[in-house]
Order: sequence, then C-alpha cells, then structure tokens
Amino acid sequence: MPTNINIFTHIRVFIIKYVSQQNTNICTMQHRGEIIKEAVYKSGFSITELAKRLGKSRRWVYLMFENNSVSLDVILQIGKIIHHNFTKEIKDLYPLKKVLIDSSSNQQNDETANEYWKNKYLRLLEEYNTLLKENKNISEN
Repeated sequence: MPTNINIFTHIRVFIIKYVSQQNTNICTMQHRGEIIKEAVYKSGFSITELAKRLGKSRRWVYLMFENNSVSLDVILQIGKIIHHNFTKEIKDLYPLKKVLIDSSSNQQNDETANEYWKNKYLRLLEEYNTLLKENKNISEN
C-alpha cells in the first residue's frame, strides 16, 4: 500500500505537469478579443461608433472583447472600420495578408478618385461662375 508521502508526491507531479501544460497553452493561444480591444482603444475610435457601424450593440462589442475566439470575419470588419491591419497580431490572418493589402490599396485608389472628382467639380464650378459674370457683363453693355 502506498504511503501518504508517495501519494502527495504523485499529486504534486501531476499538478506541476498540468499547470505547465496549461501555461504553454495559454502562451500559444491568442486572445483575439483582447487584441481587438487594444487596437480599438489605440485607434481612438469610440465603442458606440464601432457598434453602430457593425450593426451591433455596445454590449455586444464589450462581450466580444472578452471572447478569445472572435471570428475572422468580425476581425476583418473591425480592422476595416478602425483602419487597422490585424495580420501582425493574429496569426490566422497571415494567409489573408495579400488580400488585405490589395483591399487597402483599392481604398487609397478610391480616395484618390474622390479627390480627383472633387477637384474637377470645383474647377467646373469656378468656370461656370466666370461664364455667368461674363454673360452678366455682356448683357449690361
């Protein structure tokens, strides 16, 4: 029959193995919610506005921060809203890095296109005003 010392030794060895195994799992497992929370706070984006753009409640956003397995779709949506690339922090997104870079360059192209059309509109408006003034001067003479 085993003695009490042997039983305690076995229990201690089991606990040490179990705790060390849990610690390695904790270290290798990413808490996606905390990563997102940190990025959102660093971006200065309000939780209310984020929730509104996601079509969710503020409570849902705070619960998502506590969730360690947030879906990649939600992460991508949030990244797009707060203009943050999560591929460095979340390893599962690394294969999607090229797609994310391409979509951000498309966004830059959209911004460039918007700037072009705004400037073109302003030029046309100025030309129109000039023509109106000339027409007014001609009609007065």
